[in-house]
Amino acid sequence: MDLTMALAGLGVGIVVGLTGMGGGALMTPILVLLFGVPPIAAVSSDLAASAVMKPFGGAVHARRGTVNWRLVGWLCAGSVPSAFLGVLLLRMIGDDAATQHTIKIALGAALLLAAAGLVLKAWTGRRRPAETAPEPVRVRPLPTLALGVVGGLVVGLTSVGSGSLIIVVLLAIYPKLRANDLVGTDLVQAIPLVLSAALGHALFGDLHLDITGAVLLGSIPGVLIGARISSRAPVALIRTALVVVLLASALKLLDVPTAAVGVITGAAVLAAVVTAVVTRSRTGRVTVPSLRPARAGSIPAARPAAAELARD
Repeated sequence: MDLTMALAGLGVGIVVGLTGMGGGALMTPILVLLFGVPPIAAVSSDLAASAVMKPFGGAVHARRGTVNWRLVGWLCAGSVPSAFLGVLLLRMIGDDAATQHTIKIALGAALLLAAAGLVLKAWTGRRRPAETAPEPVRVRPLPTLALGVVGGLVVGLTSVGSGSLIIVVLLAIYPKLRANDLVGTDLVQAIPLVLSAALGHALFGDLHLDITGAVLLGSIPGVLIGARISSRAPVALIRTALVVVLLASALKLLDVPTAAVGVITGAAVLAAVVTAVVTRSRTGRVTVPSLRPARAGSIPAARPAAAELARD
């Protein structure tokens, strides 16, 4: 049992539990680039590990009520059969490098667009008053079913997209879906999706149980930790984590060097921290004028507090 591979699985599991995505986009390149696993074996082993790992995180979200079950049903209706079909297509066309590369480049571009969309959504909505309760989401069956079909096909071909591709389009179709619900729904719908694709790979003899076991050793506790944080964390924190994971996944899919990915994602994290600090400080400054009432009767109540501060 490779403990280093298990440690990598722990890190990826935390990311998957926290954001609902990044499993295939992160774990498959790690297996290929760092551990020298053949691409087909990496795809099948990652799918098998995800099929076991994701239910642990999904159960946490289900208990917290951050899963839209109607969305899950429509997504799975399209993704489960098409994921198995994707495996069959992969066996028919072979491990064609050009096809795999084209799919990954397109997915990487989509992830970049999704990250930009999340940032834009946060920027345009920063002045809106905080919602006391989430707005109900009206499920759109046909677009959701079509998303499941396309997502399942891509997952069957590449093992990438069970979280990242689905979450990108869900953001576009359901912009009012809360970040916590988005993660929970995406994580739960991915369970039967990756299970179908993993079963297809297992039937064709591509599954490596030693690799799968090493990944699961770290990823199961990792996804439990990430999901527990995600189900309770503020929406802004989840959105920031989504942007960072989307960015890192996209850069890896676009074959950006690992060092550059580290620098860029580090800069993104730093920018998020600075933005949060600036926003909080502005919020603090805004509350001071709000304490200045229109009526003169309440002014003396505010002056003793200021005097006490000055006295200290």
